[in-house]
Amino acid sequence: MSNALKNRRTRVKICGLTSVEDALLAVYHGADSIGLVFYEPSPRCVTLECAASISQEIPAFVTKTALFVDPTEAYVQSVLEQVSIDLLQFHGDETPEFCAQFNRPYIKAVRMREGTDLKALAEQYRASSGLLLDAYKAGIPGGTGEKFDWDRVPHNLNKPIILAGGLTPENIAQAIQQTQPWAVDVSGGVELSKGVKSPQKIEQFMQRVMSKVE
Repeated sequence: MSNALKNRRTRVKICGLTSVEDALLAVYHGADSIGLVFYEPSPRCVTLECAASISQEIPAFVTKTALFVDPTEAYVQSVLEQVSIDLLQFHGDETPEFCAQFNRPYIKAVRMREGTDLKALAEQYRASSGLLLDAYKAGIPGGTGEKFDWDRVPHNLNKPIILAGGLTPENIAQAIQQTQPWAVDVSGGVELSKGVKSPQKIEQFMQRVMSKVE
């Protein structure tokens, strides 16, 4: 990442939103992006109708992100036709060619298993707008609520890093200080239950992110 981008505030995406109320709550407290999950096994998966209702209420300058896990091309196109989406997020084994075909910017999730070569992945997915680093758990593509070893996050990667996995109001300040990410992505860490956000936790999370502004 360019040195010019390092001394700035950390962006925040709040993911797994399942209602207009929760999405507007995230926006009210300063989220830069909201995440809509289009992966049926997830308890945070939204219907196209629900996602369209949420996206219609999101004001300007807040990015609407659609999360997929190994989708078909037809399914992604269907979502894009029915829901206003700004950014795609791919959490499976999608190839760079698959990710880049939809005429939308995209980010690629990387599950941080042993031996993961981030520099090679940054080159492989060089058309992406960033790499999202998440905890690895066999058979689960994301949303585990677990963190990984933040010492493994490089500070010289030529690609913006979005830190995810087990982030909470209690650990977010340390996470930012230790990893210096371009952005952070939280879901379960600000929930009352899966898919239902906590106003208090969102407020606390955002306050602690903002307190790290230099």
